[in-house]
Amino acid sequence: MPALNETTAPGGVDATHDAALRCWVARADGHADFPIQNLPFGVFSPGAQAPLRGGVAIGDSILELGAALRAGLFTGEAERAASAAAGENLNAFLAMGAAPRQALRARLSAMLSAGSPDQRMAEGCLHRAADCTLHLPARVGDYTDFYVGIHHATNVGRVFRPDNPLLPNYKYVPIGYHGRASSLRVSGTDVRRPKGQLKAADADAPRFAPCEKLDYELELGIWIGPGNPLGQPVPVAEAAQQVAGYCLLNDWSARDIQAWEYQPLGPFLAKNFGSTISAWVVTPEALAPFRIAQPARPDGDPAPLPHLLDEADQRQGAFDIQLEVLISTPLMREKGLPPHRLSRSNTRHMYWTVAQMVAHHTSGGCNLNPGDLLGSGTISAPDAAGFGSLLETTRAGKEPVTLSSGETRSFLKDGDEIVLRARAVRDGAVSIGFGECRARILPAV
Repeated sequence: MPALNETTAPGGVDATHDAALRCWVARADGHADFPIQNLPFGVFSPGAQAPLRGGVAIGDSILELGAALRAGLFTGEAERAASAAAGENLNAFLAMGAAPRQALRARLSAMLSAGSPDQRMAEGCLHRAADCTLHLPARVGDYTDFYVGIHHATNVGRVFRPDNPLLPNYKYVPIGYHGRASSLRVSGTDVRRPKGQLKAADADAPRFAPCEKLDYELELGIWIGPGNPLGQPVPVAEAAQQVAGYCLLNDWSARDIQAWEYQPLGPFLAKNFGSTISAWVVTPEALAPFRIAQPARPDGDPAPLPHLLDEADQRQGAFDIQLEVLISTPLMREKGLPPHRLSRSNTRHMYWTVAQMVAHHTSGGCNLNPGDLLGSGTISAPDAAGFGSLLETTRAGKEPVTLSSGETRSFLKDGDEIVLRARAVRDGAVSIGFGECRARILPAV
């Protein structure tokens, strides 16, 4: 990992990452997710009937960009970027690319730093986050889910294809499928248990019933920025510039529906009933200190084909971000017990980089648009303590996990709440987080 004073693309480590930087906003310094070194963007409303508006998370507060614009706190490129980010969605802001985003980040950092002459005016632009409602940060036109967690792919393959768990194409191409953008929901929105066709191994025919094997998937979400014209692939060396930010993603999965329907064309109803994302767009600039080299492929694995291989991307195209999954059951909440940790993983276990995912997605000429969302696929660690789904943790339900309440789970029950969290940590840098990705299961109707 490069030292903090070295350049890391895209958007190198600079003054906005300084660990000595302090913020005048109460409870921002040392905040678990949103210290001044983060400054993620999102969309919120400060009241039940209030219009949606763009903002920046800082500590336990949200800075309203529109109010800051009216106060005259931005000029030049930062003003142009703030105007694009101040409305009811961030699509226009995501489309602007890196330079305006970096200018706005630099201005926000200066404005919110301790001793800033702008403090008095900026104080009037703050809202208590606890009093606000968070919304999807962008209109998502398309959602593509990849499968770049090799440990997850191998574990799932053992369930569905015991004799051939990892198909040979996996190590040559970032596998993905087109998901359903219409059922993406922001953290805090309940998820309804789906119905579908279920077929037991000893049954002659399927039956239509509520899913009995509901599962979560621990994923990283990738927000697309400028996009590319139809028919013009994005070279892997330029692909990182297409990424406007990151979030957490829980791609809920109905494993029994999936087992019956997924061959020959892949996931459909098992995946399209709901996916949950965290509310804040964590920028590539905020994550610059936490970039690492893409882990070396095991001996014997093929090198990526030339259109997916860039040396700079291999040197610093991966991330060191800690991930965890927690569960809270109705009984745990009734007893006042804290959530139980189910898993702890890390983005370093992704077999392909984000740039490789973007390059592959566009390699046939597919156009990406501002606000499109990519999912990494489930990111499991090599060991059972870091598996990113219950399908893996319980070996397809054969070995239920015991919770702190004494309950067991093979798969999720109604009323269960799943929480995903992420934290980027590095010596010499201030740790940042993503905010929670949380949702509770409602019964089928």
